[in-house]
Amino acid sequence: MATWIVLLRGVNVGGRHKLTTTRLSHHRGTGTPPGGNLSHPRRRVRIMTDRSAEPESGSHSAAEPRLAGEALELLRRLTGNPAAEFRPDQLETIERLVGRRERVLLVQRTGWGKSAVYFIATRMLRDRGSGPTLLVSPLLALMRNQIEAARRMGVRAETINSANREDWERVLECLAADAVDLLLISPERLANPEFRSDVLPKVGSRSGLLVVDEAHCISDWGHDFRPDYRRITRVLGLLPAGVPVLCCTATANDRVVDDVANQLGLSLAPVRGPLRRPGLRLHALEMRSQAQRLTWLAHVIPNLPGTGIVYCLTIADTERVAEWLKSVGILAVAYSGSTDSDERIETERDLLSNDVKVVVATSALGMGFDKPDLSFVVHYQSPGSPIAYYQQVGRAGRGLSESWGILFRGNEDADIQDFFIRSAFPPADLAEQVVARLAKRAVPMTRDDLLESFNVRRGQIESLLKNLEVDGAIERVGSHWTRTLRQWSYDHERVESVTALRIAEQEEMLEYVATGGCRMQLLGSYLDDQTSEPCGICDNCSGSGFEVSLDPGTVQRAVDHLRRDERIIEPRQRLPVGGSIPIDRRHEQGRSLSVWGDGGWGNLVQTGKQKSGLFDGQLVDAAADLIRNRWDPEPSPTWVTFVPSRQNPGLVADFAGRLAASLGLPCEDVVAKIRDTEPQKTMQNSPQQYRNVQNAFEVRADVPAGPVLLVDDIVDSRWTLAVVGMELREAGTGPVFPFALTDTAGRSVQ
Repeated sequence: MATWIVLLRGVNVGGRHKLTTTRLSHHRGTGTPPGGNLSHPRRRVRIMTDRSAEPESGSHSAAEPRLAGEALELLRRLTGNPAAEFRPDQLETIERLVGRRERVLLVQRTGWGKSAVYFIATRMLRDRGSGPTLLVSPLLALMRNQIEAARRMGVRAETINSANREDWERVLECLAADAVDLLLISPERLANPEFRSDVLPKVGSRSGLLVVDEAHCISDWGHDFRPDYRRITRVLGLLPAGVPVLCCTATANDRVVDDVANQLGLSLAPVRGPLRRPGLRLHALEMRSQAQRLTWLAHVIPNLPGTGIVYCLTIADTERVAEWLKSVGILAVAYSGSTDSDERIETERDLLSNDVKVVVATSALGMGFDKPDLSFVVHYQSPGSPIAYYQQVGRAGRGLSESWGILFRGNEDADIQDFFIRSAFPPADLAEQVVARLAKRAVPMTRDDLLESFNVRRGQIESLLKNLEVDGAIERVGSHWTRTLRQWSYDHERVESVTALRIAEQEEMLEYVATGGCRMQLLGSYLDDQTSEPCGICDNCSGSGFEVSLDPGTVQRAVDHLRRDERIIEPRQRLPVGGSIPIDRRHEQGRSLSVWGDGGWGNLVQTGKQKSGLFDGQLVDAAADLIRNRWDPEPSPTWVTFVPSRQNPGLVADFAGRLAASLGLPCEDVVAKIRDTEPQKTMQNSPQQYRNVQNAFEVRADVPAGPVLLVDDIVDSRWTLAVVGMELREAGTGPVFPFALTDTAGRSVQ
């Protein structure tokens, strides 16, 4: 038995935090979004963030007794507890909204009860003749929770979102009949022209309360900036005079609070409480190997009480971890943005009813998911910022006296987080070129037109178009885009400042793992919570950690599990410029042995590709085993060929020859590369990827006629395999079965 010992180094937390704040403070509150219009600066609004200057809870005049009694009765109906009492600041906030019709910024810890405030305020305002509440909420999971909770206290709640289009007409009829108390919409609805023109003016002009949930999403200083949140300013312009506004978040430091107010242009009354979570035991482990982390999960999770969440940074990792847990007898389900909507609903219900031990999730299961008895949250990889970590670990123990938040730091964390940082903002030259192209075109352009013109990922162009539209630089006309007359310039300073902040936040997460001090206190300091004291229960305060003996046999099983992470290579069916690829020229369904950097074979491929210049013999054996025993293509290949390279002509040729020998097949060098191309990984979308390899290969005329195994080291866009496969079929081969050592096709997150 091998024992894993965790050594933690102490750091000077106070000095570091002061240094980071000083380094970035001159950028604070610029109020201009990425790509923002510098000629129209937003009005700066002062927000009180100095705790010493804030009024303490209850220092305002006490709520009028009848109002307080009415609110308390509603709280008890909402909770189902006849003895329930308000937490500090809850009643005061309700009184501000209902009694004084103020605009409030509510910053309270996860699980504090922000939704109870606006449910009760909604009911009370409706009883006083106000129109329905309009609630902007970011996630469908959050909406489902809120609708069920609202209905428990007699608040008639409905939603309009992308997943319930069949209900829209009914919901609009209910709104017209004044039979809706609270309407939930996603911020993405505000981007829909039909919704903005036909629905929003009617709803906004009658609203009795506007609630912006997870308001930190308005600020790109926050951990979860969403451009569509910036459209909320349009809703504000539709509100009748004197309508109260409530902006809620649990994850806003001073910088984000300031920026939210600047973006909305509101005089917001702050209600801010301590962020410490009593009973939440925080632990951190530096365990770089994925196999060791999987083994730790197998040993520890069965002994943790109740149910919990294991967070991963990518979709692929949720699937790997969930499958591993199931293989060792732990009931686990993967959950991400790619999970079918009905499956997500079922998984949420199973977790709420304790019918599953663990949900392995991306951040898609995050904001607003409320399970008071969730007993543990484990982070398989480290999030990119303390604020993001606080938001996710805060899912645990809201209604329990004791819960656990356990964070791992692994080898792959930095690469994944660096990818997120690089892709957070569109490059300046791309944004400026797109705006210039749209300005020159007399006819509006579609998204696909822009993809053909620019080497940019589909998701990146969609994000760029959304940002530019929110900034007023362009506008959407149906499925086309055109330039507006509004002046616009790229905000280089803000983008550079936010990027610098993201890098600093990565360093803070390293310090969080390494600190010898109180983890809860350190998290609070990152969120500018100066009220936090040592918690007394984290691993450092208590001196009690998770020391686990890692069974070598289980570690090897975990290694084997990671090494069975093959992927299907689907054939391309259509050319990006239009038209189908004829069936008799398409390659067959193929396989890749691994995913780049997957902790299994992918790491060994990376070593051979980038360091040794030769693929290890273990990869030959693993590839032959996959092809013979788990894939077994039909009809069986009778010979092997490979995709040639001009930069490193021997690497794939050598591997293909050894693989062919292992399979007992001849290897034929029949494909030639006749022109240089850019690496496919630098081509960001299908039109660019296809154009890069089109007419780049030539196949010998005297090729064998039988089925062929086409070998390459890396598959990314699949266009190289598609083009070579077409050439082979045209030359007279049998079916073409592509095989690659690893798949590097981007990082799927959320």
